[in-house]
This record gives sequence, structure tokens and C-alpha cells, in this order.
Amino acid sequence: MRHATLKQLRLLAAAARTGSFAAAAEACGVTAPAVTMQMKNLEAEVGLPLFERDARGLHLTAAGEELAACARRIDIAIADCDSAVKALKSLEGGRVVLGVVSTAKYFAPFALAAFAKLHPGVETELVIGNRGEIVAKFEDGALDVTIMGRPPEHMAVESAPIGEHPHLIVAAPDHPLVGRGGLKPADLVSYPMLTREAGSGTRTLMEQYFREAHVSPRIGMEIGSNETIKQAVMAGLGLAVISGHTVATELADGRLVSLPVEGVPLWRRWFVVRSQAKRLMPAARALRDYLATEGHRFLPQVDLPQVELPKVDLPKVDLPKPTL
Repeated sequence: MRHATLKQLRLLAAAARTGSFAAAAEACGVTAPAVTMQMKNLEAEVGLPLFERDARGLHLTAAGEELAACARRIDIAIADCDSAVKALKSLEGGRVVLGVVSTAKYFAPFALAAFAKLHPGVETELVIGNRGEIVAKFEDGALDVTIMGRPPEHMAVESAPIGEHPHLIVAAPDHPLVGRGGLKPADLVSYPMLTREAGSGTRTLMEQYFREAHVSPRIGMEIGSNETIKQAVMAGLGLAVISGHTVATELADGRLVSLPVEGVPLWRRWFVVRSQAKRLMPAARALRDYLATEGHRFLPQVDLPQVELPKVDLPKVDLPKPTL
């Protein structure tokens, strides 16, 4: 592997991405024979086949996957180096990549836009995905900072709170439970719950809530996005435990109703998180500090449900008659 070149690794990644040497050649601005020759030389250097072909095109072998992962790490390292050099030239230079779990997309872009106005020379990139996708990119070092509700516990990170994050139980306006007060978790089990995928922060919070209430919810449907869950609830397909920040607009205009259930809202926090293993460049450090101090200003305002408190009959007390 000592004689493998960055050009060869990038051609390998392009061939894997496009499915053919011809398409890789076009994407990289070289000829198809040149790609073929470089891949033969790289295979000879490695001593193992890097590609296999079937009816759908080229696919990486296990050895090819290892080299493709190496190419990604090298590109990330080069991008970090480029940011460092730009930052040395100007404190307003550099590049920062912000990763955001999908639930935070209702406020994170506004915070990033405000930061960009303060630092117009900084190149910014926003990456949005579910928790699994964002954590995977975070582990690979592809993200400088992230916004999430539950910092990873299996790696060394630094996190700072952005603000409070309420979760509600929502229903369509014509749902049978709407208008009832003093609801308890057990009152919900007859109705299907629409929920995110297993492992998501919202799903984990919902499961913990019902587990502590000693009831088992009826899972009606597993849905991969908050937007689809909102539409499904509005259509009358069931109830949902969902971030209040994702439904603030629908609650305000009456398309959804927040049920006053005991123990709700469920409170979590938003955090800005960085990996201790990744050296932050000045631009990324500035974004992290901005989100930690100013990020709360961009959180949506949510009308929280008013839960009825149980009535308490106070004992009657006979007061002494006033002396005239």
C-alpha cells in the first residue's frame, strides 16, 4: 500500500459510486482506459481484487470497501487541513459542517443562518438525518458539531445545553379524547400510537414514559419522519408522542391538539455536541459557542397543555364568631 496514490483512491471511490469505470472517468475528468489502468495498478499493489461485477454493474469487494473508507478519511483530513490554513489567513475564513437530527430541523437552519450573517466569510454546510445517520457521520469525523437531544454515550464528547425540549402527545381535533381532562397514560392504550423508528430519541422517550406508567402502548404504525407522523395523526390514524418543536405551527392553527395527559410534557434538552477526538477549527469553535449561548432564541414557542390537578376536599373549619 506504500505506493497507492490519492488519485487512485479517489478513482476507486468514484467507480464505486457510479457503478462503472466509464462513469467514474467522466466524473473525474479522465479517460476510461486511464481509470482501468489505475485500478489494475491499485489491485496489484493491494494484492486482492477490489471490484466484482454483476448485472447491475461494479461493486466493491471487502478489500475495496476498506480502501474506499480510507479515501473518505483522507478527504476529511484534507478538508480539515484546508480549513485550518484558511483560518490562519483570516479569522473569518474556514468551513464548518453542522449535523442536525431531523427533529431539530425546525430551528437549526435559522440559527445557522444567523451565524452566517455574523460571519459571512465562513463556509457553512448543514447535514440533516435521523439519529443513526447523524451519529454515524459524527463518529466518522465528518461533522464538526451536532445538535441532538441525547449525546452519544459510547464516545468521548463535549456537550453544552441549548434549551429545553418539550414532548407532547398529540391527536386530531376530532379524536374521542380531545376535550377530556385529567387523562392518564392508561387512557391512551386503546388507541394506536404512531411512532418513529426504534432507537430514535422520540421513540426511546415514549417507551420510557409508558414503561414508568406500567402500561403497554398499542403501536399502530412505525413511521420514519416527523412530517409523515403529523400528517398521519391529522388524518385520524392514531396518537403520537412527538417533539413540541415539530408541531408548534399545527397546534397554533388547530390542525393538531395536545392532550392533557398526566406527566406530559415530557422534558428533554437540546445539546450542541462535539467529539473530543476532533480538533475544532476557529470557525467550528465559533459556531459551537454561538449555539451554546444564542441557540435558545431560535427554539419554537409551544403552547403546552394544561393538565387538571386533582381536586382536594379541604376539611371544614368552624371559625369563632366575632365579638361585638
